[in-house]
Amino acid sequence: MCGIAGIFNLNGRPSSEPLVRSMVKQIAHRGPDGEGTYVHNNVALGHRRLSILDISENGKQPMTSKNGEWVVVFNGCIYNYKELKKELLDLGKTFSSTTDTEVISEGLCVFGPAYLERFNGMFAIGAYHTTSGKLYLSRDRYGIKPLYYWIGGKTLLFASEIKAFFKHPDFKVELNTFALNEYFTFQNLFTYQTLFKGVIMLPPANTVKVERGNVTTLQHNSWWNFDFSQPDNKMTFEDAKDETLRLFKRAVERQMIADVPVGSYLSGGMDSGSITAIASQHVKRLTTFTAGFELSQVTGVESNYDERRDAELMANYFKTEHYEQVINAGDLSWSLPRVVWHLEDLRVGMSYPNYYISRLASKFVKVCLQGTGGDELYGGYPWRYYRVFQSLNQQAFFDNYYSFWQRLVPDEEKKTLFTTSVYNDINISDPRKAFERVFTFNPKLKYDTPEEHIQNSLYFEIKTFLPGLLLVGDKLSMANGLEERFPFLDNDLVNFSQIIPIKHKLANLETNKRLDENVFGIKKKVYQEFDDGKNVLRKAMLDIIPQSIVNRKKQGFSAPDESWYRGENAEYIKKLLLNKKTVSSQFINPEYVEKIVDEHINKRINHRLLIWSFMNFEWWCKLFLNGETIE
Repeated sequence: MCGIAGIFNLNGRPSSEPLVRSMVKQIAHRGPDGEGTYVHNNVALGHRRLSILDISENGKQPMTSKNGEWVVVFNGCIYNYKELKKELLDLGKTFSSTTDTEVISEGLCVFGPAYLERFNGMFAIGAYHTTSGKLYLSRDRYGIKPLYYWIGGKTLLFASEIKAFFKHPDFKVELNTFALNEYFTFQNLFTYQTLFKGVIMLPPANTVKVERGNVTTLQHNSWWNFDFSQPDNKMTFEDAKDETLRLFKRAVERQMIADVPVGSYLSGGMDSGSITAIASQHVKRLTTFTAGFELSQVTGVESNYDERRDAELMANYFKTEHYEQVINAGDLSWSLPRVVWHLEDLRVGMSYPNYYISRLASKFVKVCLQGTGGDELYGGYPWRYYRVFQSLNQQAFFDNYYSFWQRLVPDEEKKTLFTTSVYNDINISDPRKAFERVFTFNPKLKYDTPEEHIQNSLYFEIKTFLPGLLLVGDKLSMANGLEERFPFLDNDLVNFSQIIPIKHKLANLETNKRLDENVFGIKKKVYQEFDDGKNVLRKAMLDIIPQSIVNRKKQGFSAPDESWYRGENAEYIKKLLLNKKTVSSQFINPEYVEKIVDEHINKRINHRLLIWSFMNFEWWCKLFLNGETIE
C-alpha cells in the first residue's frame, strides 16, 4: 500500500526529479516508510512506501526489472502473486525480493501489459517501458485503489491523489461545474470526472497507454466488467451456499498475507463478523476495531446506531483483542476539514466515522480487513431493488430508479440550488444521461423480468455506489497510513457470486412477485420493510458466526447526524454555511441553503445527506479554491 505519482512530458522535454519528489511529498501520508524516484528522459516516477510485504530495502520502489526493460510504481496488493511468481520461476526468472511488486515488473517482461489483467488484488500501477518510451497506467477490477490523471498542454500527470498535482506549475485548480451538477444530484459521480476541472479518474479494470505526441484524451482499454446477466439457474441453494463459504474462507486467508500486523474491523454485523471468524483462525489474538456513538441526545431510529454491544459479543466469541472508538457530536467540526482534504474527490455519505476508526486501527496494525462488497454482490439492499423489480420495460425502470437515486437535489430544483452563473454553465439533463449511460454502456442488460431488473440493480450499484464506498475507504484509511483489504472483492468469489440466481439471494422474491401493488400501502411495505437480502450468504455464514448476528437486521455504518444536526451541531452548521464569508455561496444560492437548514433544524424534513454535502463542498472551496489551511 503506497502513494504513486508521475510526470510524462508529451513533447519529449526532459522531466524533473525535484518536481516529482515534491508531488509525492504531498501524499506522504500514504507511505510514511520511505520514498523513491526515477527519471528517464521525459518521464519521472515517484513513490511513497507503506511497507507491507518485504519491509527491507529490497522492496523499495520505483522498481526496475532485472533486464532494465520495465520500471514500476505500484499501490496495492496482489493476492495471487505467489502463484504468478512460481510461473515466472518456472520460466527462468529470478527474484531479489519477496514483494508482489517484483512479480509485476518481471511478469511485464514476459507477458507485456496484458499481464496486469491476471492479478487478483487491488492496484493502481504506473509501468514505464524504457525501450519504447511508453507509459501504461492501470487500475484493478473494482476500483479499490484510486488513480487520477490530468493532461495540460504538453504534460500528463498521474497520481493516487489529486493534491499531488498542485505542485506542478502548469496545474491550476478550477471547479468543474459538470461534476458539481452530478454530485448534487447523486451525492456521487457516475462519470469519471472530478470536481477539479480536467482531472479524470481512471475507470476500474482499465489500462491506458501514454506515448509522445499531441494528446488531449487517452484511449481507455477496458479489460473486465461485472456481469450478473448469466445466472446458473440449475444451481441449487445448497450448492450456492457451500461454494460461497468455501470461496469466502479462501479469500480471507489470501488477504491475510503480510509481513506486518493484520487486524479487522468488527461492526457487530454479519460481513465483518464473518471476516473476523476466519481471520481469527489464522492470527493468534486477532486485533479488532469498532466505532460507536454517544447517544444521550439522540432519538428515534438513530438511537439504535451504536453497534458496540454486538461487536463486544463477537469479540468475546472469537477471543480477539478488541478496541473501541466512541464518537460524539463535537467530533464533526474537528474532523470535517481533514476528511475533505483527504477525500478531495467528494463522494457518498457521512464519512467522518471512517476517518476516526481508521485512525484508531492505525495505532495497532498496518493492515485492516473490511466487509465492503458483500451487500453489492449478494443483494444487501432489497428495499431498493423492490422499487423497480416490477417495472414494465426499460423506460419505466430508468424513470423509477433515477427518481430514487437523486439522493440530494432533484433536477427541477437545480435553478434554485445553483447561482445563475453556474446554472447557465450546466446542462440539467447531464445527470440523467450519466445515470442511463451506466446501463446502456453494457449491451448484455435486459429489462423483461423481475429477476433481470434486480440483476440490473445489482450491476448499477456495484458500478456506482460501491466505487464511492471504496474511494472513501481508501482515502480516509490512507490518511492514517493504514491499508484496508476487502475479502468479498476476491476475484474467484466475485466471479461465483455473479452467477448465483437472484432467487437464492432474496428470500422473499417469489412472495413479492405475487403482491398486488394496487393494495394501499403495499409498495411502502415492500420498499421499506423487507430485509430479505443476502439470503444465501446468511445461510453460508451460519457455520462460522452466531445465528443472532446472521439474522441481525442490516444497519449501515453511520453517525446519528439527523439528531446531532438539530442539537449540538446546529450552531456549527449555521456558522459554516450561513454567513457572509461562506465561500461556496458563489456557486450555491445562500437562500436555498438557508431553507434546507431551517427545514431540518425545525424537524420538517430530514436533510442530513444534503447538509453533509453542503458542509463538504464549503470546506472543499475553502481548502482547494481559497487555499485555506487546517488549524
